[in-house]
Parts: sequence; structure tokens; C-alpha cells
Amino acid sequence: MNPKGKRAGLVWDEPLLFELHGKEDVKKTLGARLTPAAQTPTIPASLLRESAPAIPDLSEPEVVRHFSRLSSWNYGVDQGFYPLGSCTMKHNPRVNEAMAALPGFASLHPDQPEDQIQGALKLMHELARFLSEISGMDAVSLQPAAGAQGELCGMLMIRAYHQARGDARKKVLIPDTAHGTNPASSALAGYEVVEIPTGPDGLLHPDTVAEFMDESVAGLMLTNPNTLGLFESHIAEIADAVHQKGGLVYGDGANLNALMGIARPGDMGVDVIQFNLHKTFSTPHGGGGPGSGPVGVKKRLEPFLPVPVIGRRADRYFLNWDRPQSIGKLGQYYGNFGIMVRAYAYIRSLGPEGLAEASRLAILNANYLRVKLRDHLHLPHPDACMHECVFSDKGLPHEVTTLDMAKRLMDYGFHPPTIYFPLVVHGALMVEPTESESKETLDQFAEAIRSIVQEARENPDLLKSAPHRTPVGRLDEVRAARKPVLRWKGNKEESPA
Repeated sequence: MNPKGKRAGLVWDEPLLFELHGKEDVKKTLGARLTPAAQTPTIPASLLRESAPAIPDLSEPEVVRHFSRLSSWNYGVDQGFYPLGSCTMKHNPRVNEAMAALPGFASLHPDQPEDQIQGALKLMHELARFLSEISGMDAVSLQPAAGAQGELCGMLMIRAYHQARGDARKKVLIPDTAHGTNPASSALAGYEVVEIPTGPDGLLHPDTVAEFMDESVAGLMLTNPNTLGLFESHIAEIADAVHQKGGLVYGDGANLNALMGIARPGDMGVDVIQFNLHKTFSTPHGGGGPGSGPVGVKKRLEPFLPVPVIGRRADRYFLNWDRPQSIGKLGQYYGNFGIMVRAYAYIRSLGPEGLAEASRLAILNANYLRVKLRDHLHLPHPDACMHECVFSDKGLPHEVTTLDMAKRLMDYGFHPPTIYFPLVVHGALMVEPTESESKETLDQFAEAIRSIVQEARENPDLLKSAPHRTPVGRLDEVRAARKPVLRWKGNKEESPA
């Protein structure tokens, strides 16, 4: 860190609240109020502090300014281009935020009687119908709290389906281009994961699936478009190969941003799919924010949907718990309702043609960058891509790595793309511009990449020591992951660096 008060790039170096004033500045009056003798006698003595907490003595303006300055360090889609590969970190229209903030939605409590929440139930019922139509599915549950829980929900339904038929199966096939949550979800559902290879063209081939497929396999999990940004053009034949052996096809819907309004996974042979509302349907989930992972199913899996299912009698909506074959409940209530409101507003505001146009623009933007950058970065699969394109570190000079490039991009004012994923591409750099970005922004990003590649040839140490214009320099990311410092301690030896 730089000395206190000195500039580090474009922002001030900011001390911790505890460092703004010394220890001696803990409020004495606060300490007096928190002594055991001053506490109300209804609190058990075992729960009382023996001494006052070390709370800094700061005014309201000092606290507000501190957190406001910290907020300026955080990069988000409102600050600039966010090319974060598989996470579809796209613009969130403010009208969606306004709808989610309506008092009738924001002030709801999930324990309210059904006759008091008819508007919310109607919105959820209609959203499920919209998602069914977009995906080509017959029924949708909104309950899963995020994409990974949606995956688990889908795999549990596949398991319940086979068990109901007296055909308990043991394996799930997953391509080597899969998202990391796919094998995890299958394992949590009790299945043995069998990895199957994609071809040199980056696609999964029907003969490969047929080779691995037998009566012990419950299903196949695959993403379309896959994590290389390529459309699985053999999807119909692949689904046939799985269905012929009695298996089911799970479609990971994380990349639905390339298909919505244009093509429906259900029409391609997919039996179950999760929707990442916090990706495709406009609510960026950066920083671990709330997600929503509804699951759509074909008719044969509908009896196994988690409870409750939102039903309708005449003009009244209700929570249907009478589902004897259901896999049960996935959470305490019915899902992340605020994200559902945003997705509903997004779909209603765009309509069918608007959703299709968003997908087309996402594909156009990705291919524009693919062509702009193919003379500067290695492109493992040079054919047209869908909503994201994947480059590699092959050919970078002077042992410059993908990580070095990503760090240097921060000095140019860009958030780095996803790096080192998918794993089938060595030194991968995945760029997903989404439909929201202008040609001018994409040109600026492409020019930054071009300049960084030139720097790698002429001054590689500049990249290896990047970033230079951020609040802190390059961090020890392994140490940060394995030995995080999660609380501040008063003595200097134990304080975080």
C-alpha cells in the first residue's frame, strides 16, 4: 500500500475505519452504556460483554465518506465494459429496478395469506409461463435460488423419474467443456460422473455419446451453446442417442443469452433446463449477489417439480402442496422473488421480438470482437461463435501469460474477461460482450488488447508487474484464497497488510 493520503492510480489509498483514529478514541460514553451494570436485567449475565467493543469514534460524515470512497474502487457494469465470459454481466435496465421496488412487491412477507399476495402469485405464475414458452418446456418451478441449485433440482428430478420407473441408474455423462457446477450437481444427486470428450472442432458428437450411453446412464448434462461459445449443432442427434437408451437430457441454461427468442432447447430434445434469471434476464449477480435459477421440464418430469407449485382456479392463484411425487422443498420459501420481478419486467418490456434482437446483438458483438482480435490473439476455434468467443495464450511473447494480460487490462480501465476457462483451452481468455455494448466500446476494448500484445513484445515486465493504476498492486491470489484475513485485530502484528 502507498503511504496514507497518497494517490494510487486514480483513487485515494483508504485506511480501515479502525485506522482512521487511534484506539484511545473509542467513545467513553459508549463504553459506559455497555458495562454489565448498565444492562437491562432481562439479558442473562452470560451474554453480557465484560468490556466495551473497540468501536472507532467517528462522525457520520467520516463514515459516509469512507464507504463512499470505497465504493468508487468497485468496478461494475455501470462504470464500464464488463466482458466477464460465462456470467453474462450485462446491463440491468432501471425500469426493472423500479418495478422490484414497488411497495406492493418490496414489502411483501412470504408468510402472508394467499388472498393478500394474489398479485405476486399472478406474476410468478405468468413468469413461469413465459419461461416455458421461451424454452419449449411444459412446466417451470421458480423455487431454486440460483443456477447451481437449479442444476441440483433438475438432477434430483431425473433421479426421481428413474426411481419411479423402478430403474435406478448410476451414471451421468458430462462433456469436457461443461461448467464446473455440472459434475458437482450430479455428484450431489448421487450419481457417478463420466466425462466424455468433445471433438477437435470443440463440439460433442453423437457417435461419442452413443459409445458411452447404456442402460446404467441416467442422462447427459450439456451446455448449448457450449463453454467455447460454439453451438452444439448435433444436439438433436445427441438427444436421440440418449433417449434411445432411456436416458434424459439436461440442458445447462447459463448460456441462454444466445438463444432466447430464436431457438428453444425443448425443441432440440432437452428434457430439463435451468434458467439463470440473474444472467440472461438482466439482473447482474456480481459480488455474489442474489440469483434465481428456475427449472423447466418436459411433461414426463412435471410430477417431480419441487413444492409448492403455483396453481390457478378461475381468477385465483394458490400454492399447491398436494404433489405426492415431488422431490420436496428446496428452500425455506418460494425463491428469490425480487429477481423474479426484474426478469418479468425485462421479458414484458422487450417482448418476443425484443428478446430475439437481444440474442442477435449478443452474437453480433461477440463475433465482431472475434474478428477484430483474431490477428492479435490465438483463436483455437476460428469459426463463427455465438455470444462469447474464446482466445488462448498461444503465441504470446516472452512467456507473458493470460493472467498478465488480464492484470494489464485493469490499467486500461477494463475489467478482465474470464480467464483459464474453459479448461480444454490452455491459457483461455473468454470474452462475452453481451448485447448491451456499443461498437465504440468494443473498438476501445480491442485497441486495448492490441496495445497490450504490443507491450508484451516490447516491454514484457510492464505486464508481469501489472496492474499499476489500481488501489493495490498484484495480489497473492493463492494466499488470499487459502488464508483469507476475515477480521481486523487491534495489534499491528495481527493486522492485515
